[in-house]
Amino acid sequence: MVKEQLEQIKRGADELISERELINRIEKKGKLRIKAGFDPTAPDLHLGHTVLINKLKHFQDLGHQVIFLIGDFTGMIGDPTGKNVTRPPLSGEEVLANAKTYQKQVFKILDEDATEVAFNSHWMGKFSSSDMIKLASSYTVARMLERDDFGKRYKSGQPIAIHEFLYPLVQGYDSVALQSDVELGGTDQKFNLLVGRELQRDARQEPQCILTMPLLEGLDGVNKMSKSLNNYVGIEDAPSDMFGKLMSISDDLMWRYIELLSFQSIAQMSAWKNEVNDGRNPRDIKVLFAQEIVSRFHDKQSAEAALADFELKFQRGGIPDDVEEFTFDAQDGTFPVVMALKQSGLVSSNSEAIRAIQQGGVRVNGEKISDRNAAIDSGDSVILQHGKRKFAKIFVK
Repeated sequence: MVKEQLEQIKRGADELISERELINRIEKKGKLRIKAGFDPTAPDLHLGHTVLINKLKHFQDLGHQVIFLIGDFTGMIGDPTGKNVTRPPLSGEEVLANAKTYQKQVFKILDEDATEVAFNSHWMGKFSSSDMIKLASSYTVARMLERDDFGKRYKSGQPIAIHEFLYPLVQGYDSVALQSDVELGGTDQKFNLLVGRELQRDARQEPQCILTMPLLEGLDGVNKMSKSLNNYVGIEDAPSDMFGKLMSISDDLMWRYIELLSFQSIAQMSAWKNEVNDGRNPRDIKVLFAQEIVSRFHDKQSAEAALADFELKFQRGGIPDDVEEFTFDAQDGTFPVVMALKQSGLVSSNSEAIRAIQQGGVRVNGEKISDRNAAIDSGDSVILQHGKRKFAKIFVK
């Protein structure tokens, strides 16, 4: 039984500290308290955020008590992890507004009735000045500078604000307040998770086990999924957009996404890999995965409709029914395709339009064009396409 639990717990994980401690704790206590914290620093979550939430779901399905911790207090400090500059803290109003959207979104994955929701302001808000000084005295500056991002900033002369040192201490104290048995975090959070172990030891609690999860690559397959890099899949994206984005990932990246995001069994994953090795088209597996994700965040009917829409657009060369229409005035009898791309919103600038044409990413009535000076004649009506998913109907008068 414990062996089966470990297989599910370690699925997709980067590091477990330590396996023996976790086995002993499961055998001793049975039902463990599993904590993962999320600072509500933005209103919407993307699939990269759900890697930890999915792992909470694994623990929940195994019968453990999961704790979804909303860092409304730490969110006002600002997580310095991975930052080369001081991160501006959010206001209390911003944090609370974002926290409400988080609760709505995470229960598309977790069982709401079986999930303990906690806010770290409930205990940190009661801290007196002397309490905070006592907490700060538990760690030295030298120890803090062992953290990679702090160390790099110190060596390069980048400023480090004093309040940033409080962040790992407060996150660590959350584990004391919640008496957590296991804390989950990204690989970039390992230092903070280890602080939690030490503070629990100081409080004469059994130190928590740590399970770190990898940071999910975005659609480009290179960089961490991020809205700022526009390589993300938002969990509130429209079904067709979500489906299309997932179908755009590479065949190699598909397995990474399935391991970290799918709730299919490990045995099913292995069966799919064997089928692909035996000649099955990876696209078939990608369709099943995309439908699972769309169904999770929307519903089965939306997933089926998204598949139908995808096939209409990209598999049979069809044009969607809801293409926006634009009318432009001819200039000397024609209208440049570059200008049509920009003014219809398919690109953000003329330079982006030129690059897209030169790279073969633009079609007029289904035909790829390569001439940056291409133009649409007066009186013509054409379907302009940029990439796989952007269409506009253009009429030049």
